[in-house]
Amino acid sequence: MHASPSGTSRTRQVTAAVIGNALEWYDFIVYGFLSSIIARLFFPSDSEYASLLMALATFGVGFFMRPVGGVLLGLYADRKGRKAAMQLIILLMTVAIAMIAFAPDYTAIGLGAPLLIVVARMLQGFATGGEYASATAFLVEAAPADRRGLYGAWQLFGQCLAVFAGSGMGALVTHTLAPEALDSWGWRLPFILGLLIGPVGLWMRRHMEETEAFLESREAQRGEPIGFGRMLRENRRAVAVTLGATITGTVAFYVVLVNMPTFAHKQLGLPLDQVFMVQMAAVALMTLVIPFAGALSDRLGRRPVLLVGNLVFLVIVYPLFTWVAAAPSLERLLAMQLLLCATIGVIYGPAPTAASEQFPTAVRSTGLALSNNLGVMLFGGFAPFIVTWLTKTTGNPVAPAYYVLFAAVIGLVSVWFFREGAPAALERQARRQVTSQTARSL
Repeated sequence: MHASPSGTSRTRQVTAAVIGNALEWYDFIVYGFLSSIIARLFFPSDSEYASLLMALATFGVGFFMRPVGGVLLGLYADRKGRKAAMQLIILLMTVAIAMIAFAPDYTAIGLGAPLLIVVARMLQGFATGGEYASATAFLVEAAPADRRGLYGAWQLFGQCLAVFAGSGMGALVTHTLAPEALDSWGWRLPFILGLLIGPVGLWMRRHMEETEAFLESREAQRGEPIGFGRMLRENRRAVAVTLGATITGTVAFYVVLVNMPTFAHKQLGLPLDQVFMVQMAAVALMTLVIPFAGALSDRLGRRPVLLVGNLVFLVIVYPLFTWVAAAPSLERLLAMQLLLCATIGVIYGPAPTAASEQFPTAVRSTGLALSNNLGVMLFGGFAPFIVTWLTKTTGNPVAPAYYVLFAAVIGLVSVWFFREGAPAALERQARRQVTSQTARSL
């Protein structure tokens, strides 16, 4: 038996996971916030709309690598440990962000410029594909049994810190720098700041301790890790419902959070620097809601909290988009974003723990990585591209709401089929299978 970690040890573990996760996701999403500037510098075209679509498509290219990175890094985390996987992920992301931060633009090296951006985005996608699963598994396994909802919520709390920091840097550079300086060198500053993930993230994660649940699971397997095929056969239902539940959160993240500054500026004609300030306020509220919603799920259950959050989100999305599009203003945008982000926070709070509880420890990282990254790749990665195309094609500024509604319906149905309190039964089943196989081999 392994000694249970103390309260101080748990706090240190969670802090290391959350800070590293926040720094990593900051680097990944800051590209989305600065896509309109990157479009001009790396994807020049006679049409500003075509340049933006190319930049947004490159944002989506990274998501093709997410399932690959997610499965490979998930298998690595389930075999070598959460700590080892999280250290490797930080290293890969550092290389990718350095490539973007110091990439020469199109006028300097021609086609080599967009190629560098594409390669960097693919590497980011590979690394980030393993981050959600590894960090979530680590946080949930490090938590006391009656506080898993709260501990899992810190995973998305860290992501929201990244959104907040990205919005802040976007507002800072667009508000304080002249357009010429912004295009020349100012856009690189947020990426250079992101390079802090190297020394900070690696140092913090090197001093983490492996979770007791993982160590016990590895001992129970007796050196025989479960392969990807077996994981998929034995956890088909868990993968399906977790993938479906991921759709609401990922579409909300990339449409309501990441793409909103570009949408509000290009489609609604609102000043970009002030849009960033609105976004910061909304994300700050969401960040505060997430841990409260996670803690609430420890009392009421994951499923009830998720059902209420998804249902409210489904009901308010379209009316709010219509209201803002009818008379665009910063005040209306702020009201819409505050309401939407508070509701998203209710969904995000219990979501990581609810998803992790669908899988036993031995395959938790792999199962989470597969279901989450497929959902993100199929429905989230190209969300900015899709809503921009929808808006241009239909001529309707409310078009992004249609895509969000579609995602919300799928998410609500999937959450309905979540198993509450599944982990204990799954753990017992997995251990019985391992014990039975070991007995037959003796």
